[in-house]
Amino acid sequence: MVHGAFCAGWIWDDFKTPFEAAGHLVLTPDLPGHSPGTDPAGRSMSDYADHIAAICAACAAPPVLIGHSLGGLVAQMTARKAPLAALVLLAPSAPWGVYGSTMEEGASAVSLYALGAFWLQSVAPDRGLANGYSLDRLDSDARKAAFARMVPESGRALWETLNWWLDPFMTTQVSARPGLPVLAMAGGRDLIHPAATVRQTARKMGGETVVFEDMSHWLPGEPGWEAVADRCLAWLDGKLAAAA
Repeated sequence: MVHGAFCAGWIWDDFKTPFEAAGHLVLTPDLPGHSPGTDPAGRSMSDYADHIAAICAACAAPPVLIGHSLGGLVAQMTARKAPLAALVLLAPSAPWGVYGSTMEEGASAVSLYALGAFWLQSVAPDRGLANGYSLDRLDSDARKAAFARMVPESGRALWETLNWWLDPFMTTQVSARPGLPVLAMAGGRDLIHPAATVRQTARKMGGETVVFEDMSHWLPGEPGWEAVADRCLAWLDGKLAAAA
């Protein structure tokens, strides 16, 4: 399970429990620069994908890869680098070539320029943005607890993701892998990665989309996450059984 921007493996603490109860071995690694005492400045999305691909390659069999938000894009990129059994994308960041479907997405793509050369820096989490767009369906105590665990994010990785059309290296370019089952899940109230954009991402990866209309962006941890996990498990049971 691959976490998103400003987070670490802790985001999966609750979400992984039904998967473990179903008999799955679950790994929730921190992306490079996201562990205590480390700094993500200068890290590329390619660095993140290489890190996850190495973990996947070390598994005894091709694993199922589940990614949230920016981690969903890391997971898409990893699918080019390592054999996988299935790919699940929770509110994933869109890859190179997929345009946003709302004004909010366009605004987020340019807002970071107020920080100057943010692509050279690590960018600190913003409480107002987190509460308004990511943690908006959590109660006050849960919001405070989640934000307290957030960490800086690589400005370079954010630039490669949010401003992909300016990236001459096309770092986040992905494509469908024939035979790889792909499921994308979206929140109907998500303003960061709206359902319409998630559908575009799923089509690019050759997958299908499920929308939880009353949910927002924090799919692994906001109220209703159990239904998201159950839907993932049911889908995986069908796909993995068919492949056996």
